Amino acid sequence: MVATLPSRLARLATAHLCPRLPARRAGLVYCRWVRVHLVSDVHGRADALRRAGDGADAVICLGDLLLFVDYADHSKGIFPDLFGTTAADELVALRTAQRFDEARAMSAALWSGLGGDPRRHVEAAVTRQYAELFAALPTPAYLTYGNVDMPRLLGTHVRAGHRVLDGERVQLDGRSFGFVGGGLRTVYRTPNEIDDEEFEAKVATVGEVDVLCSHIPPAVPELLYDTVARRMERGSDALLAAIRRTRPRYALFGHVHQPLSSRIRIGPTECINVGHFRATGRPYVLQWG
Repeated sequence: MVATLPSRLARLATAHLCPRLPARRAGLVYCRWVRVHLVSDVHGRADALRRAGDGADAVICLGDLLLFVDYADHSKGIFPDLFGTTAADELVALRTAQRFDEARAMSAALWSGLGGDPRRHVEAAVTRQYAELFAALPTPAYLTYGNVDMPRLLGTHVRAGHRVLDGERVQLDGRSFGFVGGGLRTVYRTPNEIDDEEFEAKVATVGEVDVLCSHIPPAVPELLYDTVARRMERGSDALLAAIRRTRPRYALFGHVHQPLSSRIRIGPTECINVGHFRATGRPYVLQWG
């Protein structure tokens, strides 16, 4: 599916003086500049998200809006809000030690202790967080899902001026943007992990675009290694193949919070990790004219 530039973006992408271009008649010619701000791995930062569109014609969010637990501050997130910091300390320690079965058993016991169906408590907590985040998200905004997002619940909070895209394309002032959401299967079993075949099908549906947007990076080791967590995250071979085949101008993504390399070139394509928005509170700026 292809959409065109929304009226607000068309209106805001106004003419600016371009002294670098040849003069016409009395003086300077005019050219239009478009400025898009990109964020990823928001993880609950509604305060910074509210300002993410300042000075921009549009905002693009590459997923992971939710925060279940902050590995840098175990007092933050859905899990410690419900069960306390001590329980979050234990959960993070088990997951960091890759004792995932123990971590899942501990978590399941805590959720069951709340009474009733644990899914009801999870969904209530997620709904509260999404409500706050979407109230803060500027418009116009284009979003795709991250691996910790819950698409069914996310969709109920989308406001006018927000559009969620996954395996879809959109036209922004003459440039085509393709969106591929979600993550791939891992030992962490985060909520929105999908099979490689399903992910590859979405990449194929997007096809050739100027800007390829995804939550996870292409499968390039230096883009996948997290220097703080000291582990490799999963990237996509399908994305890497698409970049080599279709040669977009940019491939933009997030997911790895502290990558060994945040920017590399594959042929003519600039592959850029737009940053860990929860930590920095700053969007990545893409501008053209």
